[in-house]
Parts: sequence; structure tokens; C-alpha cells
Amino acid sequence: FLGISVGATTVASSFLTLNTLKIVVLGLLAFCFSTVGGLLGGKVMYIVSGGKVNPLIGSAGVSAVPMAARVSQKVGQKANPSNFLLMHAMGP
Repeated sequence: FLGISVGATTVASSFLTLNTLKIVVLGLLAFCFSTVGGLLGGKVMYIVSGGKVNPLIGSAGVSAVPMAARVSQKVGQKANPSNFLLMHAMGP
């Protein structure tokens, strides 16, 4: 909340610089690579374990988005109502 209120009073010419845009783009790229890595990691775990590990766990591995674990839980239960992935998806 404090960041939003401070950001609202900032003048665009002092905030919206090339360096700021580079940081935002690098953050988005890091998030994308993290998501893809989680998906691929979940798929590899599924293959290596012989199908014992649900690949949805990999998609929930992005810690920046806690909602990902809840989405994995809902998708898993839609496919199999006896799936309870939330505690595994949240991680330690």
C-alpha cells in the first residue's frame, strides 16, 4: 500500500526512465523463465517417477504467485476428485 501511495505522487519523467524499463523487462523475463522451468521440472519429475508425481506440482513452483498452488489444486481435483495437491504445491 505504501509503495502505491508513494508511486502515485512520483512524476513520470523521474520514474519512467530507460533503466526502470530495463528492470521491469528483466523481471518479466525472469518470471517467464521461472514458470517454464517449473512446468518442465514437473514434467521431468512425472516421467522419472513413472507417473507417481503429478506434473501440476511444477506449475505451482513459482513462489512469486501463491495463487498458482491453488489453481493447481483446482485443476487436479477437476481431473480426479481424490487429488489433494495443495499442501504439496505450497512447498515447505
